[in-house]
Amino acid sequence: MQHSPVVYDFFEGTRQFNQWLGATAKAFWGNPGFGLAPNSLPPTLAAWGEVTEHAFNRIGSTPDWGIDSVVSAGRDYLVNIETLVDKPFCNLIQFKVDRKPTAKRRVLLIAPMSGHYSTLIRKTVKSLLPNCDVYVTEWKNAREVPVSMGKFDIEDFTLYLVDFMKYLGEDLHVIAICQPAPLALAATALLAEKSPRHQPKTLTLIGGPIDPDANATEVTDFGRRATMGQLENSVIVPVGASYPGVGRKVYPGAIQLASFMAMNWSSHTQAYTNQIFSVANQSDAEHDRHNQFYDEYLAVMDMTAEFYLSTVKRIYKDREIAQNQFSINGHKVDLGKIKKTAVKTVEGGRDDITAPGQCIAALDLLTGLKPSQKAHYIDPIAGHYGIFSGKAWRNDIRPVVLEFIDTHSK
Repeated sequence: MQHSPVVYDFFEGTRQFNQWLGATAKAFWGNPGFGLAPNSLPPTLAAWGEVTEHAFNRIGSTPDWGIDSVVSAGRDYLVNIETLVDKPFCNLIQFKVDRKPTAKRRVLLIAPMSGHYSTLIRKTVKSLLPNCDVYVTEWKNAREVPVSMGKFDIEDFTLYLVDFMKYLGEDLHVIAICQPAPLALAATALLAEKSPRHQPKTLTLIGGPIDPDANATEVTDFGRRATMGQLENSVIVPVGASYPGVGRKVYPGAIQLASFMAMNWSSHTQAYTNQIFSVANQSDAEHDRHNQFYDEYLAVMDMTAEFYLSTVKRIYKDREIAQNQFSINGHKVDLGKIKKTAVKTVEGGRDDITAPGQCIAALDLLTGLKPSQKAHYIDPIAGHYGIFSGKAWRNDIRPVVLEFIDTHSK
């Protein structure tokens, strides 16, 4: 059964209603009149309203990067974000630091397009800015892209990466985080074959599903169980009338968010319960750990239907990258063509989305590289987000990645 745009509008209306409900509860139960008689119920209900309003507001908003300055070599420098390439579904942006001399390392961060905005890697960017010139793929919310702009599937995604690497030129180091890892590998192979001088010096793949069957998780099992027809009929919805992309078929970010939250429902419930009591007791803060995490986690974006479905079909079900059978516009991309780009894979021992074994599988596919050009690192305590934005990234993984970049910069 094909859904109509009314379904999308219903979901959005439900979000707005819950946001309004929270705001109403906050305003009503927060009335000073209730403070005349000691009672814990009004502040608790007002706190519930505040937390609820905040949560549903985040689901419908676009986060900003919030990176205005960086400390480098003991000095504080301003950071300006510049758009270098503007494409229908993605901007290539640069975090330009006003310092001289410029950093020696030029790093392209390929952000995941998996239901969250590219700002999900904000901490990754901030951690690299003191030592690197940083460029990022800023993916656009599919509901904001008019149907007239055409399709966008994993082949288009890969060609975007090729264009961005060509634009940035030589002496480039690429870090692909999670979802884009297999497609970054394909883009590098395509460059190795068709435009060798634009190959990056290094390619670091962090927690990417190169071979989803290497160590199955709940995410990969779902991709194997559900048929393409079931997915198309159950989770693909045309964009409603309130957005420029009206009529475009998308996989709504809210559905992706619901599926991720369902994997750890009890922990999310407990986190929100704790936050409600913190607000009621006035022991919370605007930028406390809860808000910092959930402000990013809840900010979701839509993916085009063709991108989502082709990812499930070709990356997870058919394992085209894992079997070196990926093609673009009928042209087979041979990963064995990669002979100059050094490749490092990074995994987290507690990653329950892309489990250990899925990413390191890339190294066996790189038959054109010498052993000295391949490396792997696994952090035993890191989860999926920790491998690129948590303490494990800052203290253990980032230094190892920078060392790998420096080793192969010559």
